[in-house]
Amino acid sequence: MLPESIFAITSINDFKAKALQVFKYQFEQNTVYRSFCDLLNKNPSDIKEIEEIPFLPISFFKSREVISSKQPAEIVFSSSGTTGIKPSKHFVTDVSMYEKSYLFAFQKFYGNIEAYAILGLLPSYLEREGSSLIYMVNDLIKKSQNSNSGFYLDQIDVLVEKIHALEESGQKTLLIGVSFALLDLIEKHSFQLKNTIIMETGGMKGKRKELVRDALHNKLKKGFGVSQIHSEYGMTELLSQAYSNGNGIFECPPWMKVLTRDPEDPFSLVKTQIGGINIIDLSNINSCSFIATQDLGKVYPNGTFEIIGRFDTSDIRGCNLMVL
Repeated sequence: MLPESIFAITSINDFKAKALQVFKYQFEQNTVYRSFCDLLNKNPSDIKEIEEIPFLPISFFKSREVISSKQPAEIVFSSSGTTGIKPSKHFVTDVSMYEKSYLFAFQKFYGNIEAYAILGLLPSYLEREGSSLIYMVNDLIKKSQNSNSGFYLDQIDVLVEKIHALEESGQKTLLIGVSFALLDLIEKHSFQLKNTIIMETGGMKGKRKELVRDALHNKLKKGFGVSQIHSEYGMTELLSQAYSNGNGIFECPPWMKVLTRDPEDPFSLVKTQIGGINIIDLSNINSCSFIATQDLGKVYPNGTFEIIGRFDTSDIRGCNLMVL
């Protein structure tokens, strides 16, 4: 199976067929995942539905090299975290899969990247090495081919002038920022934006008290003068992102799917109720595509999902740490 074929998925049946192929491949090629499956007595010959596939606990990315390839890693992404917490590491043997994943997803949800000016307000990410979010936004900035695109770390006044100038020119703009930095911005300046999408990546990074999503989004909507706040849901261990264009309801690209597991029984899936978030990310073909995260959420019948919070014992790190 060609890895790139996952980006041509057009139906749920196609997704299921590809997911079963990827499971078989990773069972054979990934020693960490194979050992986990063996402990559960799960073999590809026994798996007929994607719901039966074992989901690797995300904590394995802290202690193991989760790789389904003989090739060396081209890049290693690492998670953010509070002091003393061991970060997750994602050994990416083919970074082009990541680039295709976020570019195709952006095109699906927002259209041609060259139609946008991309403004990055991600200070906590820029200040460390190994952020997959910075890699993505940096590439989107380049792909936009817009001279106004760029990162803004300590240049708030320059950023404000840039936003106003882009608004006046009618330029479609995406401002993607970590929550605390967006709040800092609107406490010093107010806006009435018509051509700018505000996208928060979640998390206060210890800079502020965590806010429930509705409270955060209401503050941002008022401060930026917009009707909706968009969100990005991703993590170090994934190569795909889900997007929300408002109200915290996320949609996956065709090669990504979210399921929920029973909070009391990690090996049982549940529907239409709050559970632990399991993710199938087929772009992760060279690491592990079946991951049991530490997030809590709810999946709706149309496949969209909502993040409710995190398990109490989970590490505080990464994107979208808000709880309801």
